[in-house]
Amino acid sequence: MNETLLDRPDTIIPNPEETRIAEESSRHLAAIKAKKRTAVGIRIETEERAETVPIPESVLRMLMDILVHMAKGNAVTLVPSHAELTTQQAADILNVSRPFVIQLIETKQLPHHMVGTHRRIRFSDLMDYKRRVDADRLKTLEELAKQAQELNMGY
Repeated sequence: MNETLLDRPDTIIPNPEETRIAEESSRHLAAIKAKKRTAVGIRIETEERAETVPIPESVLRMLMDILVHMAKGNAVTLVPSHAELTTQQAADILNVSRPFVIQLIETKQLPHHMVGTHRRIRFSDLMDYKRRVDADRLKTLEELAKQAQELNMGY
């Protein structure tokens, strides 16, 4: 059975204390990461014992990103790349309307598949689309800035 975003645990919305701890933790992890260690681990301490658990460096980077967002008070949700989204969830992530997402699907700009009568979009496909659009937007902005400089418009 395929997993939709609705099957995931609730989004984490940090309270003020968690925000403070996240800010402090992200600074500590950034300092540790800057030392370019060959192995990375997380030390877990309980009343009974302490244990260091090795983690991949990519997980450390992800943990740092999560902590930075939490330190800013932002809500955080971890979404696996294979998760499937409804058209409304995709619209919410892209910050567009649901009809716009339907249009993207119908014009073959955004891949999807059907589950019964419902459209589902893989999270990884949605992020691929978003990266393409963001890259195109950046290219256009750079071209406009270049033209503005050539025309001496003060930008």
